[in-house]
Amino acid sequence: MKPPTLEVADIIRSAGDSFIGRNQSHLGWQQLKVLRAIKHCRTAALGGHLDQCSRCGHRAISFFSCRDRHCPKCQTNARNQWLAARSDELRGVSYFHVVFTLPHELSALALQNKRAIYDLLFQTSAATLSEIAADPKHLGAEIGFLSVLHTWGQNLQAHPHVHCVIPAGGLSPDRSRWIHPKHHFFLPVRVLSRVFRGKFVSGLKRLFRKKKLRFHGNLRHLSEAKLFHCFLRQLFRQDWVVYAKPPFGGPEYVLQYLARYTHRVAISNHRLISLADGEVTFRWKDYAHGNKKRKMAVTTDEFLRRFLLHVLPRGFVRIRHFGFLSAPRRRKSIAVCRRLLALALPRPRSPTPTATPPTATWPCPCCGGAMKIMEKLTARQIHLRSAEWNSMNSS
Repeated sequence: MKPPTLEVADIIRSAGDSFIGRNQSHLGWQQLKVLRAIKHCRTAALGGHLDQCSRCGHRAISFFSCRDRHCPKCQTNARNQWLAARSDELRGVSYFHVVFTLPHELSALALQNKRAIYDLLFQTSAATLSEIAADPKHLGAEIGFLSVLHTWGQNLQAHPHVHCVIPAGGLSPDRSRWIHPKHHFFLPVRVLSRVFRGKFVSGLKRLFRKKKLRFHGNLRHLSEAKLFHCFLRQLFRQDWVVYAKPPFGGPEYVLQYLARYTHRVAISNHRLISLADGEVTFRWKDYAHGNKKRKMAVTTDEFLRRFLLHVLPRGFVRIRHFGFLSAPRRRKSIAVCRRLLALALPRPRSPTPTATPPTATWPCPCCGGAMKIMEKLTARQIHLRSAEWNSMNSS
């Protein structure tokens, strides 16, 4: 894939300071931190390392990444490391993909109560899957699954939903056998939708009763109990969207499929088209009209506003495991599943060497040889040495 011609970082460097100046009173410190991190990502401001070609001796400086989880450029390495950790888990069965989506009417409330609402979305969707799967009428088994939170739609507006990737089947109550799905659709979507709706609305009532919800601006009236419960009744009268995709299988395909969701950010750099005359143009997919591909142009302020809607609270975990794949039980449960499914055990990993040679980073632009890290540099060191390296490379 060709490198993008425009990046989110370019937009922030071009319009970020003026955007902050006009909106500082409305921005939280976490949003300011994200803007600052992406602005400085892979620039001298974060420091870097001196690389030298092992073949021709060419030298160059590579800058460090910001490693912020909202940065489009910093997710590839994080994603690869996460997927490598999943490679030894259960991959010998087909998988189902189920998506739980909150109604549009809850988007504003979610933005004002991100930690509480997003956590409730995780817990109620997981409880719904586990409860229905345990029912002998449907599967009668304990399942394990991965859930990933996405808070955006294709147009960058708020659209909270959770992607759940579930092995097709589960452990019997006594853990003596693997139970395969009775139907090709795994669990009935209509039942999932109704149970999810009931659990989520009940959770909202509990949060309200414990005074753990905040109401600002246009939602201030919901702080009154009578109006809040009227709001919940309206939500309960409509159908909630739970979408189940057909099963997919194959260990390599499963990993590639997971990679599409685990470390995705609100918008990738490859969807950006142009930045001109104070407007950002980007591609988006219109799901309401047959997944038609469209272009959207918004002001830089509106683009940054939408982008910052999806900054998560500090320390909030957006990839979670449930059931027999939950962290305390994962290792033992996977061993049981492998035995019951007669899956081959993974090859033992080679021990990590105590000392490692300089790391190869990228091919030399002069001869194609391996560039290797020679020295780590602070931002100040890069500033002091930049003139020296420039004259060295030009000579």
